[in-house]
Amino acid sequence: MTSRRPTALIADDEPLLRKSLARLLGEAWPELEVVAQARNGREAVAQCDAMKPDICFLDVHMPGLSGVEAARRIGQRAHLVFVTAYDQYAVQAFEQKAIDYLVKPLEPARLADTVARLQARLRAAGPPPEIEALLEQLAVRLERKASPAPLRWIHASVGQALRPIPVEEIDFLRSDEKYTLIAWRGDGGKPGEALIRTPLKDLVEQLDRSQFVQVHRSVVVNRRAISHVTRGANETAHVHLKGRDEVLPVSRSYLHLFRQM
Repeated sequence: MTSRRPTALIADDEPLLRKSLARLLGEAWPELEVVAQARNGREAVAQCDAMKPDICFLDVHMPGLSGVEAARRIGQRAHLVFVTAYDQYAVQAFEQKAIDYLVKPLEPARLADTVARLQARLRAAGPPPEIEALLEQLAVRLERKASPAPLRWIHASVGQALRPIPVEEIDFLRSDEKYTLIAWRGDGGKPGEALIRTPLKDLVEQLDRSQFVQVHRSVVVNRRAISHVTRGANETAHVHLKGRDEVLPVSRSYLHLFRQM
């Protein structure tokens, strides 16, 4: 009686990378049968439910449901191998070797080592290792890595010119109907203003939270530009700026930010 061929699922949002991995696996492990391919984490979980592969190769970064989130849903139903473009944190996260990983671009020698470890695990015939704690650690690392660097420049039309404005020179940003008003301090500390089409809510996500503070649903202020804050009626307040006449409202929702001022 012949033994059953081992089976695998490949999940990656890039078709060429799925094809490349399938080809390399065919060369490194001819007995392995790729029974399913998925474009994202949700498809990977569904295909795992349907095909019950022995091994799942999961791209870490996939739209919708990431490879790590998919792995948490798959759990111990399959041996897992992550495919990642970020070697520096993958090495740290996989020190326990409960989960293997491959780094893009894929290297045949590294894949051969991974195949050897997977073959040994399958021969041992035991269940895949418990990996929930390791996946939690990896999710935290990935979240930190995925956080983009704060916005450094904003390009705005000033007269007939497109001007790059250093974010650290901005005093405040204020929503103005379909636009956002950028108030900054230009050459020689002279106040300047410009309108951009990017909504304030999109800019807020890109600003350095240690430098900029939202004080109203329509106003974000650079902390270094604040002269003082005065209390108003009905749990409100107003921000006064250094070298500017504007007085900006602080709504009740954000008043707690100035309790100690």
